[in-house]
Amino acid sequence: MLTRFVHFDEMNLVLRYGVDSQVELGLADEAVVAECGMPRGSPIRDVSTATAASLRSPLEYPSLADATTPADRIVVVLESGVPQVEPIVAAVIGCLVEAGVDPDGLTLLRTPTDVESGRGDPRRDLPEALKRSIPVITHEPDNRRKMAYLAATRHGDPVFLNRAITDADVVVPIGRIRSAASPGYHGMNGVVFPAFSDHPTQQRFRTPPGEGEKSHQARLVVECDEVGWLLGVTFAVGIVPGPGEEILEVLAGEIGAVRAHGRELYEQAWWHTVPRKASLVVAAIQGGASQQTWQNVGTALDLAGELVEEGGAIAVCCDLSAQPGPAVQHLIGARSRQIAMRQIRKDRAEDVLQATQLARALDRADVYLLSRLDHAMVEDLEMAPISNTAELVRLAHRHQSCILVSNAPNAIVTVEKKAGRMREEG
Repeated sequence: MLTRFVHFDEMNLVLRYGVDSQVELGLADEAVVAECGMPRGSPIRDVSTATAASLRSPLEYPSLADATTPADRIVVVLESGVPQVEPIVAAVIGCLVEAGVDPDGLTLLRTPTDVESGRGDPRRDLPEALKRSIPVITHEPDNRRKMAYLAATRHGDPVFLNRAITDADVVVPIGRIRSAASPGYHGMNGVVFPAFSDHPTQQRFRTPPGEGEKSHQARLVVECDEVGWLLGVTFAVGIVPGPGEEILEVLAGEIGAVRAHGRELYEQAWWHTVPRKASLVVAAIQGGASQQTWQNVGTALDLAGELVEEGGAIAVCCDLSAQPGPAVQHLIGARSRQIAMRQIRKDRAEDVLQATQLARALDRADVYLLSRLDHAMVEDLEMAPISNTAELVRLAHRHQSCILVSNAPNAIVTVEKKAGRMREEG
């Protein structure tokens, strides 16, 4: 798999995005405030072998042979958008079968988002016999017949989960490890809840960012951990993502240990500081279709918004082609952005976070988008479409300072005077 990165060569900055796209920016040395976004460390070459090795030596947890019985009903729960999920699934299923678990007791559970985005069968790398034995279930949050009541939280909220989860003896979540401050991230237990809960619960978790945003997100993580405890989730597989769809680390073991060690590895790989803000921030999104999402565009806009000077410009380079969700579309043709956002916050559609991130970025700066979207739609959303890389080069030359961020959805980038404080808060 191709590795995409930013490098500096004789004042020529090469910014790579998508699967095989790039733009060269010839900028004066003094105009470049920073170029960042490449993780420290090398991607794993053989993901299946690395996953199997982690499963054989789990963190603070007994071996799967000691932690399971042949008759256990085990559901492997897949977070949406996990990179290289097929070899990871093959390794997990292989280790469970090797430990003596009956394949007929195994189930894979995935999100509707993975299906809608065209992701393939997560059983792809399994032997044919196991493919026939192990079903893949797609979650239906609006189908109450597929839900079961687990318990009530300490605040009295009912917890409904997919029946495949509540009927299982063992739940094995597989998900990405991200920054605790990443928008919409609810920790390792968030792989299960609210992702595989009912529609009203998912809607409750879609409170748009605002005042007290960090404390609110922390409360949601606490609730997810409570549900994980009620469900008895003790084991997890955590993925430290690399550039695009590559992987830096695969961790397996006790869920708290995976979270703690994974977060440490994530921050070591992805934390960058820049000396000051810039009048132009160019943020790139690497990888194939699973990475070219409105969710990642929103995350890139949030990051760029923290790095751009007031009244400056943000340019996002991606291969996004998917149509926006209902909340983002509500911004089109609205009498004013403020009026539209009031209704969006009230409706709490599935993409309310992305709509909020876009609106917030537009309030801070001019926003440019290099993508595969129809230019008329981009303009209707009050962004300026970029037709080709030459236009981006001309935009960069109009600004006296520039920050380039590769792999923007994963990168943690802070201005130096804030970096120390953020580490203390983390």
